Amino acid sequence: MHALTLLATALAALHVQAHSAIWHPSMWGFNVSTNDYPYDNRPVVPLKNMSFQQWWFHNHLDHPPNAGDFFELPAGKPATAEIACNKGATSYFASADGGDIRNPNNPNDPCPGSPMQTYHTNGLDTLEGCGLGISYKSNVSSVQPEDFTIFSVNHTCVWTRFTDFQVPERMPPCPDGGCICAFFWVHTPLSGGEENYMNGFRCNVTGSTSNVALATPKVARRCGTDPDNQKIQAAPANCTYGAKQPFYWFNNERNNMFEGSFSPPVYNDRYNFPDGAQNDIFQDSYVDVPTPAPNAALPELRTAFGGNSSTSQSSSSGNSSSSYSGYSSSSNTTYATPMAHDNSSNNSSSTLVVSGSISDPTKGWGKIFAMSRRSRRLNREEKGRLWHMF
Repeated sequence: MHALTLLATALAALHVQAHSAIWHPSMWGFNVSTNDYPYDNRPVVPLKNMSFQQWWFHNHLDHPPNAGDFFELPAGKPATAEIACNKGATSYFASADGGDIRNPNNPNDPCPGSPMQTYHTNGLDTLEGCGLGISYKSNVSSVQPEDFTIFSVNHTCVWTRFTDFQVPERMPPCPDGGCICAFFWVHTPLSGGEENYMNGFRCNVTGSTSNVALATPKVARRCGTDPDNQKIQAAPANCTYGAKQPFYWFNNERNNMFEGSFSPPVYNDRYNFPDGAQNDIFQDSYVDVPTPAPNAALPELRTAFGGNSSTSQSSSSGNSSSSYSGYSSSSNTTYATPMAHDNSSNNSSSTLVVSGSISDPTKGWGKIFAMSRRSRRLNREEKGRLWHMF
Protein backbone atom coordinates (compact mmCIF):
# COMPACT_ATOMS: atom_id res chain seq x y z
CA MET A 1 0.00 0.00 0.00
CA HIS A 2 2.84 2.37 0.86
CA ALA A 3 4.45 1.70 -2.52
CA LEU A 4 1.16 2.47 -4.31
CA THR A 5 0.83 5.73 -2.39
CA LEU A 6 4.34 6.78 -3.39
CA LEU A 7 3.60 5.89 -7.00
CA ALA A 8 0.39 7.91 -6.99
CA THR A 9 2.23 10.88 -5.49
CA ALA A 10 4.94 10.64 -8.11
CA LEU A 11 2.41 10.45 -10.93
CA ALA A 12 0.55 13.44 -9.54
CA ALA A 13 3.75 15.44 -9.38
CA LEU A 14 4.56 14.45 -12.94
CA HIS A 15 1.11 15.58 -14.05
CA VAL A 16 1.61 18.98 -12.46
CA GLN A 17 4.91 19.52 -14.26
CA ALA A 18 4.06 17.88 -17.60
CA HIS A 19 3.53 19.56 -20.98
CA SER A 20 4.52 23.15 -21.87
CA ALA A 21 3.22 26.59 -22.71
CA ILE A 22 4.57 29.99 -23.64
CA TRP A 23 4.40 32.38 -20.66
CA HIS A 24 3.99 36.14 -20.81
CA PRO A 25 1.59 38.66 -19.21
CA SER A 26 0.22 39.41 -22.69
CA MET A 27 -1.34 35.95 -22.98
CA TRP A 28 -4.92 34.89 -22.52
CA GLY A 29 -5.11 32.60 -19.48
CA PHE A 30 -1.90 33.88 -17.88
CA ASN A 31 -3.34 33.39 -14.39
CA VAL A 32 -5.63 30.41 -15.04
CA SER A 33 -5.22 27.63 -12.47
CA THR A 34 -6.81 24.26 -11.85
CA ASN A 35 -9.65 25.98 -10.00
CA ASP A 36 -10.96 28.12 -12.86
CA TYR A 37 -12.67 25.45 -14.96
CA PRO A 38 -14.57 22.23 -14.27
CA TYR A 39 -11.69 20.48 -16.05
CA ASP A 40 -7.93 21.01 -16.04
CA ASN A 41 -7.49 23.94 -18.42
CA ARG A 42 -4.14 25.34 -17.37
CA PRO A 43 -2.20 26.86 -20.29
CA VAL A 44 0.15 23.86 -20.38
CA VAL A 45 -2.60 21.27 -20.84
CA PRO A 46 -2.69 19.74 -24.34
CA LEU A 47 -5.65 20.19 -26.69
CA LYS A 48 -7.15 17.07 -28.28
CA ASN A 49 -10.60 15.65 -28.99
CA MET A 50 -12.15 18.98 -28.06
CA SER A 51 -14.90 21.21 -29.41
CA PHE A 52 -13.88 24.40 -31.17
CA GLN A 53 -14.74 26.52 -28.15
CA GLN A 54 -12.59 24.37 -25.91
CA TRP A 55 -9.44 24.34 -28.04
CA TRP A 56 -9.60 27.78 -29.67
CA PHE A 57 -7.34 30.06 -27.62
CA HIS A 58 -7.40 27.25 -25.05
CA ASN A 59 -10.91 28.43 -24.09
CA HIS A 60 -9.18 31.32 -22.30
CA LEU A 61 -10.90 34.22 -24.05
CA ASP A 62 -12.67 35.05 -20.79
CA HIS A 63 -9.25 35.51 -19.16
CA PRO A 64 -7.69 38.31 -21.27
CA PRO A 65 -4.40 40.06 -20.59
CA ASN A 66 -4.35 43.40 -18.87
CA ALA A 67 -4.64 46.46 -21.09
CA GLY A 68 -1.23 47.54 -22.29
CA ASP A 69 0.44 44.13 -22.01
CA PHE A 70 2.03 43.21 -25.35
CA PHE A 71 4.71 40.78 -26.45
CA GLU A 72 7.08 42.79 -28.67
CA LEU A 73 8.21 41.46 -32.04
CA PRO A 74 11.27 43.44 -33.23
CA ALA A 75 11.36 43.32 -37.03
CA GLY A 76 14.52 41.63 -38.26
CA LYS A 77 15.58 40.52 -34.78
CA PRO A 78 14.86 37.65 -32.41
CA ALA A 79 11.96 37.77 -29.98
CA THR A 80 12.83 35.74 -26.89
CA ALA A 81 9.93 33.85 -25.33
CA GLU A 82 9.81 31.80 -22.16
CA ILE A 83 8.45 28.27 -22.57
CA ALA A 84 7.99 26.09 -19.52
CA CYS A 85 5.90 23.37 -17.91
CA ASN A 86 4.95 25.68 -15.05
CA LYS A 87 4.79 29.44 -14.66
CA GLY A 88 6.91 29.00 -11.55
CA ALA A 89 9.82 28.03 -13.81
CA THR A 90 9.73 31.42 -15.56
CA SER A 91 10.44 35.05 -14.75
CA TYR A 92 6.77 35.36 -13.77
CA PHE A 93 7.00 32.95 -10.83
CA ALA A 94 5.60 35.56 -8.43
CA SER A 95 2.06 34.86 -9.67
CA ALA A 96 2.52 31.07 -9.88
CA ASP A 97 0.61 28.83 -7.50
CA GLY A 98 3.77 27.09 -6.32
CA GLY A 99 6.09 30.09 -6.35
CA ASP A 100 9.62 30.03 -7.72
CA ILE A 101 10.69 26.58 -8.93
CA ARG A 102 13.44 27.71 -11.31
CA ASN A 103 16.54 25.56 -11.43
CA PRO A 104 19.42 27.63 -9.99
CA ASN A 105 21.95 25.34 -11.67
CA ASN A 106 20.26 25.56 -15.06
CA PRO A 107 18.14 28.71 -15.52
CA ASN A 108 17.25 27.51 -19.03
CA ASP A 109 15.55 24.36 -17.76
CA PRO A 110 11.93 24.41 -19.01
CA CYS A 111 10.76 21.78 -16.50
CA PRO A 112 12.84 21.81 -13.32
CA GLY A 113 12.88 18.52 -11.48
CA SER A 114 11.24 16.62 -14.34
CA PRO A 115 12.64 14.40 -17.10
CA MET A 116 12.58 15.65 -20.68
CA GLN A 117 9.72 13.29 -21.48
CA THR A 118 7.42 15.65 -19.59
CA TYR A 119 7.89 18.13 -22.41
CA HIS A 120 7.59 15.36 -24.96
CA THR A 121 11.03 14.63 -26.28
CA ASN A 122 13.63 11.92 -25.90
CA GLY A 123 16.47 14.22 -26.94
CA LEU A 124 17.50 16.78 -29.54
CA ASP A 125 17.02 14.33 -32.39
CA THR A 126 13.31 13.92 -31.61
CA LEU A 127 12.39 17.61 -31.45
CA GLU A 128 9.87 18.56 -34.12
CA GLY A 129 9.72 22.35 -33.73
CA CYS A 130 7.13 24.95 -32.77
CA GLY A 131 5.93 28.20 -34.29
CA LEU A 132 4.48 31.63 -33.65
CA GLY A 133 1.49 32.81 -35.66
CA ILE A 134 0.11 36.32 -36.14
CA SER A 135 -3.18 37.87 -37.18
CA TYR A 136 -3.23 41.53 -38.19
CA LYS A 137 -6.42 42.15 -36.23
CA SER A 138 -6.66 43.86 -32.86
CA ASN A 139 -10.07 42.50 -31.88
CA VAL A 140 -9.62 38.91 -30.76
CA SER A 141 -13.32 38.20 -31.24
CA SER A 142 -12.94 38.67 -34.99
CA VAL A 143 -9.95 36.33 -35.36
CA GLN A 144 -10.60 33.00 -37.06
CA PRO A 145 -8.23 30.01 -37.41
CA GLU A 146 -7.62 30.87 -41.08
CA ASP A 147 -6.39 34.36 -40.09
CA PHE A 148 -3.18 33.18 -38.44
CA THR A 149 0.07 33.09 -40.41
CA ILE A 150 3.14 31.32 -39.04
CA PHE A 151 5.87 33.96 -39.16
CA SER A 152 8.61 32.31 -37.10
CA VAL A 153 9.64 28.73 -36.38
CA ASN A 154 12.17 27.22 -34.00
CA HIS A 155 13.14 23.67 -34.90
CA THR A 156 14.68 22.93 -31.49
CA CYS A 157 11.53 23.46 -29.49
CA VAL A 158 10.50 22.63 -26.82
CA TRP A 159 14.02 22.32 -25.40
CA THR A 160 14.99 25.47 -23.50
CA ARG A 161 13.07 27.89 -21.32
CA PHE A 162 14.41 30.90 -23.22
CA THR A 163 13.53 30.27 -26.86
CA ASP A 164 14.31 32.68 -29.69
CA PHE A 165 11.91 33.29 -32.54
CA GLN A 166 13.43 35.23 -35.42
CA VAL A 167 11.07 37.92 -36.72
CA PRO A 168 11.07 38.62 -40.48
CA GLU A 169 12.71 41.94 -41.29
CA ARG A 170 9.82 43.00 -43.53
CA MET A 171 7.04 42.55 -40.96
CA PRO A 172 4.62 45.48 -41.34
CA PRO A 173 3.37 47.43 -38.32
CA CYS A 174 0.31 46.21 -36.44
CA PRO A 175 -2.97 48.16 -36.49
CA ASP A 176 -3.94 50.41 -33.63
CA GLY A 177 -4.48 48.17 -30.65
CA GLY A 178 -1.78 45.73 -31.75
CA CYS A 179 -1.94 42.29 -33.34
CA ILE A 180 -3.10 38.95 -32.04
CA CYS A 181 -0.46 36.20 -31.87
CA ALA A 182 -0.35 32.60 -30.74
CA PHE A 183 2.15 29.89 -29.87
CA PHE A 184 1.65 26.58 -31.68
CA TRP A 185 3.31 23.23 -31.01
CA VAL A 186 2.82 19.61 -32.03
CA HIS A 187 5.41 17.28 -30.49
CA THR A 188 7.01 14.05 -31.62
CA PRO A 189 4.88 10.89 -31.41
CA LEU A 190 7.92 9.15 -29.90
CA SER A 191 7.24 10.81 -26.55
CA GLY A 192 3.53 11.20 -25.96
CA GLY A 193 0.18 10.91 -27.68
CA GLU A 194 -1.64 13.04 -30.23
CA GLU A 195 -1.62 16.57 -28.83
CA ASN A 196 -1.88 20.17 -29.95
CA TYR A 197 -0.78 23.21 -28.01
CA MET A 198 -2.02 26.77 -28.51
CA ASN A 199 -1.61 29.85 -26.35
CA GLY A 200 -2.85 33.22 -27.62
CA PHE A 201 -1.31 36.56 -26.69
CA ARG A 202 -1.34 40.21 -27.69
CA CYS A 203 1.68 41.27 -29.70
CA ASN A 204 3.08 44.30 -31.44
CA VAL A 205 5.65 44.58 -34.24
CA THR A 206 8.34 47.16 -33.52
CA GLY A 207 10.90 48.75 -35.84
CA SER A 208 8.88 48.13 -39.01
CA THR A 209 10.39 49.37 -42.27
CA SER A 210 7.83 47.87 -44.67
CA ASN A 211 4.11 48.29 -45.21
CA VAL A 212 3.68 45.27 -47.48
CA ALA A 213 0.91 43.11 -46.02
CA LEU A 214 1.13 39.40 -45.39
CA ALA A 215 -0.30 37.12 -48.06
CA THR A 216 -3.41 35.07 -47.35
CA PRO A 217 -2.12 31.97 -45.53
CA LYS A 218 -2.71 28.54 -47.00
CA VAL A 219 -2.67 25.06 -45.51
CA ALA A 220 0.81 23.54 -45.38
CA ARG A 221 1.46 20.32 -47.32
CA ARG A 222 3.60 17.36 -46.32
CA CYS A 223 6.48 17.45 -48.80
CA GLY A 224 9.79 16.84 -47.00
CA THR A 225 11.63 13.61 -46.44
CA ASP A 226 10.21 11.08 -44.00
CA PRO A 227 12.48 8.02 -43.84
CA ASP A 228 10.32 6.26 -41.26
CA ASN A 229 7.49 6.29 -43.80
CA GLN A 230 9.80 5.26 -46.64
CA LYS A 231 9.91 8.74 -48.15
CA ILE A 232 13.62 9.15 -48.80
CA GLN A 233 13.37 12.09 -51.18
CA ALA A 234 11.55 15.37 -50.72
CA ALA A 235 9.01 16.62 -53.25
CA PRO A 236 9.74 20.38 -53.41
CA ALA A 237 7.10 21.07 -56.05
CA ASN A 238 4.47 19.59 -53.75
CA CYS A 239 5.17 22.07 -50.93
CA THR A 240 3.01 25.01 -49.96
CA TYR A 241 5.07 28.16 -50.49
CA GLY A 242 4.60 31.55 -48.87
CA ALA A 243 2.24 32.30 -45.99
CA LYS A 244 0.99 29.18 -44.22
CA GLN A 245 -1.61 28.57 -41.54
CA PRO A 246 -0.85 26.85 -38.24
CA PHE A 247 -1.75 23.21 -37.80
CA TYR A 248 -5.20 22.50 -36.35
CA TRP A 249 -5.20 18.77 -35.74
CA PHE A 250 -6.87 16.01 -33.78
CA ASN A 251 -9.77 17.97 -32.37
CA ASN A 252 -13.48 17.49 -33.02
CA GLU A 253 -14.04 20.68 -35.02
CA ARG A 254 -12.27 23.08 -37.40
CA ASN A 255 -9.27 20.86 -38.14
CA ASN A 256 -7.18 21.71 -41.20
CA MET A 257 -4.85 18.71 -40.88
CA PHE A 258 -5.96 15.06 -40.95
CA GLU A 259 -2.74 13.13 -40.49
CA GLY A 260 -2.81 9.88 -38.55
CA SER A 261 -1.88 9.37 -34.95
CA PHE A 262 1.73 8.42 -35.61
CA SER A 263 2.57 11.00 -38.29
CA PRO A 264 1.61 14.37 -36.80
CA PRO A 265 2.01 17.64 -38.70
CA VAL A 266 5.18 19.34 -37.48
CA TYR A 267 6.81 22.75 -37.70
CA ASN A 268 9.92 21.88 -39.68
CA ASP A 269 11.12 21.09 -43.19
CA ARG A 270 8.69 18.21 -43.60
CA TYR A 271 5.98 20.85 -44.12
CA ASN A 272 8.26 23.50 -45.67
CA PHE A 273 8.73 25.50 -42.46
CA PRO A 274 12.43 26.46 -42.45
CA ASP A 275 14.07 27.20 -39.12
CA GLY A 276 13.83 30.88 -38.17
CA ALA A 277 12.00 33.78 -39.76
CA GLN A 278 9.51 32.86 -42.48
CA ASN A 279 10.70 35.44 -44.97
CA ASP A 280 8.43 34.56 -47.88
CA ILE A 281 5.04 35.28 -46.26
CA PHE A 282 4.36 38.67 -47.86
CA GLN A 283 2.07 39.60 -50.74
CA ASP A 284 5.01 40.44 -52.98
CA SER A 285 7.31 37.56 -51.96
CA TYR A 286 6.67 35.60 -55.15
CA VAL A 287 6.22 36.52 -58.77
CA ASP A 288 4.21 33.36 -59.30
CA VAL A 289 3.23 30.36 -57.16
CA PRO A 290 1.91 27.40 -59.17
CA THR A 291 -0.58 25.02 -57.58
CA PRO A 292 1.46 22.44 -55.63
CA ALA A 293 1.73 18.99 -57.19
CA PRO A 294 4.51 16.41 -57.45
CA ASN A 295 5.38 17.47 -61.00
CA ALA A 296 4.34 21.12 -60.82
CA ALA A 297 6.57 24.01 -61.77
CA LEU A 298 8.43 25.58 -58.90
CA PRO A 299 7.44 29.03 -57.64
CA GLU A 300 9.24 32.15 -58.75
CA LEU A 301 10.69 33.90 -55.70
CA ARG A 302 11.24 37.65 -55.82
CA THR A 303 14.71 38.52 -54.52
CA ALA A 304 14.68 42.31 -54.78
CA PHE A 305 11.98 44.90 -54.33
CA GLY A 306 11.33 48.27 -55.94
CA GLY A 307 11.93 49.58 -59.46
CA ASN A 308 9.69 49.43 -62.53
CA SER A 309 10.96 46.31 -64.24
CA SER A 310 12.04 42.82 -63.46
CA THR A 311 14.55 40.16 -64.37
CA SER A 312 14.56 36.53 -63.30
CA GLN A 313 17.93 35.28 -62.17
CA SER A 314 18.68 31.87 -63.52
CA SER A 315 21.20 29.16 -64.03
CA SER A 316 20.51 25.64 -65.16
CA SER A 317 24.01 24.31 -64.69
CA GLY A 318 27.28 25.13 -63.05
CA ASN A 319 27.61 27.04 -59.81
CA SER A 320 24.89 29.52 -58.92
CA SER A 321 23.03 30.73 -55.88
CA SER A 322 19.51 31.56 -54.86
CA SER A 323 17.63 32.59 -51.77
CA TYR A 324 14.74 30.52 -50.47
CA SER A 325 12.74 31.58 -47.45
CA GLY A 326 15.73 33.40 -46.05
CA TYR A 327 18.31 30.68 -46.83
CA SER A 328 21.09 30.72 -49.36
CA SER A 329 21.86 27.63 -51.36
CA SER A 330 24.93 26.81 -53.42
CA SER A 331 24.19 24.72 -56.44
CA ASN A 332 25.63 21.58 -57.96
CA THR A 333 22.71 21.26 -60.39
CA THR A 334 21.27 18.22 -58.66
CA TYR A 335 17.66 19.34 -58.11
CA ALA A 336 15.45 22.33 -58.62
CA THR A 337 14.77 25.10 -56.13
CA PRO A 338 12.36 28.05 -56.40
CA MET A 339 13.26 30.42 -59.20
CA ALA A 340 14.75 33.75 -58.15
CA HIS A 341 13.24 36.93 -59.59
CA ASP A 342 14.98 40.30 -59.28
CA ASN A 343 12.54 43.22 -59.52
CA SER A 344 15.12 45.96 -59.36
CA SER A 345 17.04 45.61 -62.62
CA ASN A 346 16.41 46.42 -66.28
CA ASN A 347 13.58 45.69 -68.70
CA SER A 348 14.93 42.39 -69.91
CA SER A 349 13.38 39.20 -68.61
CA SER A 350 14.62 35.67 -68.40
CA THR A 351 13.54 32.69 -66.37
CA LEU A 352 15.68 29.85 -65.17
CA VAL A 353 15.48 27.32 -62.38
CA VAL A 354 18.30 27.55 -59.90
CA SER A 355 19.75 24.32 -58.66
CA GLY A 356 20.92 23.37 -55.20
CA SER A 357 23.16 20.79 -53.62
CA ILE A 358 21.64 17.64 -52.20
CA SER A 359 24.97 16.87 -50.58
CA ASP A 360 25.03 19.91 -48.29
CA PRO A 361 22.45 19.50 -45.51
CA THR A 362 23.09 22.96 -44.12
CA LYS A 363 21.91 24.97 -47.11
CA GLY A 364 18.67 25.57 -48.93
CA TRP A 365 16.83 22.48 -50.11
CA GLY A 366 19.72 20.35 -48.85
CA LYS A 367 18.10 20.94 -45.47
CA ILE A 368 15.03 19.08 -46.67
CA PHE A 369 16.79 16.26 -48.48
CA ALA A 370 19.10 15.57 -45.56
CA MET A 371 16.47 16.22 -42.95
CA SER A 372 16.53 13.97 -39.90
CA ARG A 373 13.17 14.83 -38.35
CA ARG A 374 11.41 11.62 -37.46
CA SER A 375 7.87 10.39 -37.18
CA ARG A 376 6.58 6.95 -36.32
CA ARG A 377 5.35 4.68 -39.02
CA LEU A 378 1.69 4.94 -39.89
CA ASN A 379 -0.50 2.18 -38.53
CA ARG A 380 -1.92 -0.34 -40.97
CA GLU A 381 -5.15 1.55 -41.63
CA GLU A 382 -3.38 4.82 -42.26
CA LYS A 383 -0.37 3.57 -44.21
CA GLY A 384 -0.14 5.17 -47.61
CA ARG A 385 -2.92 7.70 -46.95
CA LEU A 386 -0.79 10.68 -46.03
CA TRP A 387 1.35 10.51 -49.12
CA HIS A 388 -1.38 10.03 -51.70
CA MET A 389 -0.45 13.41 -53.13
CA PHE A 390 3.04 12.13 -53.95
